[in-house]
Amino acid sequence: MNGKQITKLGFEKKAVALALAAAKLRERAGLDREEILGELRSVQANPGAYVSGGVYAELAAELTSQQAVLDARRASELRADPLPYRVWGEDLIEPGARDQMNVAMRLPVARAGALMPDAHVGYGLPIGGVLATEGAVIPYGVGVDIGCSMRLSVLPLAPNALSTDEATRLLTKHTRFGAGVGFEKRDREDHEVLHEDTWREQPLLRHLRDKAAEQIGTSGSGNHFVEFGTLSLSAPDLGLEAGNYLAILSHSGSRGFGAQVANHYTKVAQALHPALDAQGRKLAWLPLDTEEGEGYWQAMNLAGRYALANHDLIHARLARARGVRPAATVGNSHNLAWRQEVEGEERIVHRKGATPAGRGQLGLIPGSMADPGFVVRGKGNPEALASASHGAGRQLGRKAAANTLAKKDVQAYLKGRGVTLIGGGIDEAPQAYKRIEHVIARQSDLVDVVATFTPRVVRMDTGSEDV
Repeated sequence: MNGKQITKLGFEKKAVALALAAAKLRERAGLDREEILGELRSVQANPGAYVSGGVYAELAAELTSQQAVLDARRASELRADPLPYRVWGEDLIEPGARDQMNVAMRLPVARAGALMPDAHVGYGLPIGGVLATEGAVIPYGVGVDIGCSMRLSVLPLAPNALSTDEATRLLTKHTRFGAGVGFEKRDREDHEVLHEDTWREQPLLRHLRDKAAEQIGTSGSGNHFVEFGTLSLSAPDLGLEAGNYLAILSHSGSRGFGAQVANHYTKVAQALHPALDAQGRKLAWLPLDTEEGEGYWQAMNLAGRYALANHDLIHARLARARGVRPAATVGNSHNLAWRQEVEGEERIVHRKGATPAGRGQLGLIPGSMADPGFVVRGKGNPEALASASHGAGRQLGRKAAANTLAKKDVQAYLKGRGVTLIGGGIDEAPQAYKRIEHVIARQSDLVDVVATFTPRVVRMDTGSEDV
């Protein structure tokens, strides 16, 4: 027996040496070449029958290992072509976002998807992407700011009951913005989410709990905001009579806690799929029937509840400072994954920058710092996986906005719409966004508009350059 004869059987690399060593032992035992080749074919066909012991045990173990690697590689292979999916507002969407969605729809775990009219390029799944998978969750399909969400509180007051100066004072005193920022310890409030048992169930969550407590009730940087404005209701709804009301609108997420969960589990997912094509690297997934998948699912949902707790405290502070209780509230998360029935099967529906819009479900779609936002009611469109846009969507990236927009033009835009801005960077200028009216018009089969929110005094983080 020699290595060339064994290689012809289809053995590779280390298996050739192990097969040759076993063959020589069998030769010494008196078997001829054809008998040995027959045995080797049997080991090759069913290595599991030989791993428990005997002359072929090491070879069988190596073949089993090679098969496992091959199976993993095949399981990570992208489809040759993306599954079909619907696009809303295709004329508003940059090609890069379509390219990212096409890659997502080539994942072996992908089953359905949709692209919303505010879509633009993100990390992994595009912002505005909706993706349904089978038995798997994708950390970057949810996004870095896990649980990023909206909240509207309608106050039982006329819009003119709060002056611009008073609104500015309240927002400055009762909100905090920016990476790593929290309230001073004496001003920090508690929330039941901080006392959940879930924090103790993973080393990662135990490690992050204190930082989450320090930042509770605050907002991050980028496009997060808290603002006073006017809610206009043309017909009775939301438990309110038609009319104009003073309202608070906020956009906030899970702060540094959610970001660290996202980055940790993305690395875990990528390690599980080392053979995944570079195009899909940011879309590495975690099977939900594994310890890693269960761990992310638990941490993701905790981050989602923590993000909602931030809104709870922001709105409670501002309403309390004004001496009232909200007459109505509306809220939704738009960076999460949900268990949802799709075409009769349970799927994991990722909405990365997309609003849940089940039939009758209320949601919020904001514009920019100086453009209106909308309270909407979903129509449950199955082709959109019961989703809608989460905002206007960027038409200029942050660097492009900072490099091309003139501060005087942004200030004129704000002044023309009667908006007072506290903080806010030029990278978040209204001109960096698509026109919200165009985005809303392209999803009339996804949502109905219930009410319009017009911003008056807006607070944001400073950004790359003050406006």
